[in-house]
Amino acid sequence: MEEQVTDAFRAETRAWLEGNCPPDMRGPIRDEADIVTGGTRWTPAFAAQQIWLDRMAARGWTVPEWPEAYGGAGLDKPHAKILREEMAHIGARKPIVSSMGISMLGPALLKYGTEAQKREHLPPIARGDIAWAQGYSEPNAGSDLASLMTRCEDMGAYFAVTGQKIWTSGADKADWIFVLVRTDRNVPKHFGISFVLIDMAQPGVEVRPIKLISGRSPFCETFFDDARAEKHNLLGTLNDGWNIAKYLLTHEREMIGEVFGAMQGRPLSEIAVQSLGLDADGRLADSFVRADIARAEIDALAFMATLERVTDQAKAGQGLGAESSILKYYGTEMNKRRNELSMDCAGSDALEWDGSGDAARHWLRSKGNSIEGGTTEVQLNIIAKRVLGLPSA
Repeated sequence: MEEQVTDAFRAETRAWLEGNCPPDMRGPIRDEADIVTGGTRWTPAFAAQQIWLDRMAARGWTVPEWPEAYGGAGLDKPHAKILREEMAHIGARKPIVSSMGISMLGPALLKYGTEAQKREHLPPIARGDIAWAQGYSEPNAGSDLASLMTRCEDMGAYFAVTGQKIWTSGADKADWIFVLVRTDRNVPKHFGISFVLIDMAQPGVEVRPIKLISGRSPFCETFFDDARAEKHNLLGTLNDGWNIAKYLLTHEREMIGEVFGAMQGRPLSEIAVQSLGLDADGRLADSFVRADIARAEIDALAFMATLERVTDQAKAGQGLGAESSILKYYGTEMNKRRNELSMDCAGSDALEWDGSGDAARHWLRSKGNSIEGGTTEVQLNIIAKRVLGLPSA
């Protein structure tokens, strides 16, 4: 009987996806314009993005395993896996919404939030109505995040937040921000941190984009000057923010690895053929580049299979924990290598800057993958100690 139910769900899901997923929302994510972020300041790059988001959100399939009361579909793990498989079957782009609200804050709210907090914040996240930013790193608190100094003072009716955050991805397009703040200076640094939610549409919040070497500005610095954080938007308990932060970081690293690992851009073989041509047998003329492309494509398939396996384990209640560092490290390193190879394949055309070519900009942007979400060195240390169990030097 159970098998019949899942078979019926698969057939229904396949039919619905075939009839409702726009052709423009099928195939790999090529660049950042293909990523749906949602929020009041997001403008779709093409009409199909909004159509697909609205259709999936109406079914609760942007967050299929969240409870229906919070904007999800309430699917159990086997049915959610079927949905992922059927989306992959037609090449439907995922995640539907690349949102810090879904991939990072959402799991933290589900675990630590009050019922009122869940009902207030989760449904708009699921629909893509509200975009969130992350206020973690500071100019003097990067890898040593617990040294953060943004202060949060109890004003009686609310909290007043003053300080600076840096590398706040997408803050210039975000509606809300979740922030780690210092609420007690008289205890060891890990024990005086709290986790608050702040509405960015207020005079005490200022966002300045940081222009990168690529010419793009996905990162920002964010300043708080007595910004108001309502007391009902304290997540968890006062001074227990570090535990929430650690839990959320595992989801951040998984999300970064998945996004960059799945971002394929223009097919490397297509770029190489245009630049290098074919030999007499109809193969790419440069055998070394041909081998590099094959290796990159095999690695990408292996990574996606690993991601699916790890996702199944996490959904089965085995947790993710330190393994998220493996996904973050390998996904971002793969993206960097893919951009290096793209430059090799395109030859001198890759140097185009002001025209339609973006290869050089993507290549330069990919260098930041080794830093964001925790540096490569930090990830390798975590993998060595907590996954492989190697002794400290």
